[in-house]
Amino acid sequence: MIGAVGLMGMAGLLAALAVPAPALAKGDGIYRQLNLFGDVLERIRADYVEEVEDSELIEAAIAGMLRSLDPHSSYMPPKAYKNMREQIKGEFGGLGIEVTMENGVVKVVSPIDDTPAFRAGIKAGDYITHLDGTAVMGLTLADAVKKMRGPIKSGILLTVARKGVEKPFKVKIIRDVIKVQSVRSRLEGDVIYVRITSFTEQTNSGLEKAMAKHKDELGDRFMGVVLDLRNNPGGALDQAIAVSDAFLDQGEIVSTRGRRPEETHRYNAKVGDLADGLPVAVLINGGSASASEIVAGALQDHQRALIIGTKSFGKGSVQSIIPLQGHGAIRLTTARYYTPSGTSIQAKGIKPDVLVEQVRVEKADNGRRRSEADLPKHLKAETRQGAPKTAGTDKDADGQDVQAKKPRDFQLSYALDLLRGMALLQRRNGE
Repeated sequence: MIGAVGLMGMAGLLAALAVPAPALAKGDGIYRQLNLFGDVLERIRADYVEEVEDSELIEAAIAGMLRSLDPHSSYMPPKAYKNMREQIKGEFGGLGIEVTMENGVVKVVSPIDDTPAFRAGIKAGDYITHLDGTAVMGLTLADAVKKMRGPIKSGILLTVARKGVEKPFKVKIIRDVIKVQSVRSRLEGDVIYVRITSFTEQTNSGLEKAMAKHKDELGDRFMGVVLDLRNNPGGALDQAIAVSDAFLDQGEIVSTRGRRPEETHRYNAKVGDLADGLPVAVLINGGSASASEIVAGALQDHQRALIIGTKSFGKGSVQSIIPLQGHGAIRLTTARYYTPSGTSIQAKGIKPDVLVEQVRVEKADNGRRRSEADLPKHLKAETRQGAPKTAGTDKDADGQDVQAKKPRDFQLSYALDLLRGMALLQRRNGE
């Protein structure tokens, strides 16, 4: 029986590839391995302690084969494939985190703004070791994602290991419908601030609308753009190209190179700059990955923008989604992408032009002098009757009140100061 299975598989493969008879000897090894696979499959079916569905065994074999290649290649059963397509469209159910696998556990690439995971305090770089008490070790990425998804309003308990925290801790999160608002924007004085949370089908159109609205509001006072890509895990390649093109008049944006020379593709910018040639600053950090790095790399190489923050994640590979008729799809790494200068940032990341750590005031209190407020039973400041209350209803990209955020978001403050200085210098030089 096994021999027949192996022979049928060999004949089908030969027919599909049209391999001439003399080439058989050269590829003998693959057929022996396929026979080995058939032997193991039949032994499991016959002797395993419990009966196992053939389809489950085959799917597990496919998943293991893809998992052995790299952290981003995976098998997606039909339901996972459907969820992935919903995510690209900008609306899906779950916790609101972009994840990958590292050392057998789930690593958070980035939480998505204003989602259950974000509100629960999950951070880029966190490791999820257990899901509802079940160890993640041994699961595929698809299996782990499947466990994290579930009915709306249902809860899940994550065990999280975080760098700098001595022991893993537990976080309970309530699942919800994740509606990704890809582009958020506001005015920071005379500068347009644009936050892109992920690259979905609506990203470029959202950017164009935001820029048109704020440029109309500012008129001649418009001094530049801050493009915030911090904690942006990536998304659709075509949207990353479109966003890069929005600030470039010409030149290469990105190239992708596969295994064969004919699989090289180059994407170039068209005339038109949404920032009208004014200075642009791009904010990145360790949660900026994939499509975010394409944008940052393109604008950096063309010296169109100043990259500010900390080194990005370093995902420089392209995954193709290949549907399997009636059986979901496979996500297969098919190429690496390169910045216009020909640099691959795979496992290296984009280095900012200006390294700026995110300083938070509450951490910088070692050795500070004591004040009146530190004394026990100190008197409270009296509030003047009728004094106006501070407005704090607007939320920023980090989900914080705008008024409360400004002294804390050191990277943004730095970018705004630098951008205004560049714009003033540009105007004085008559550019």
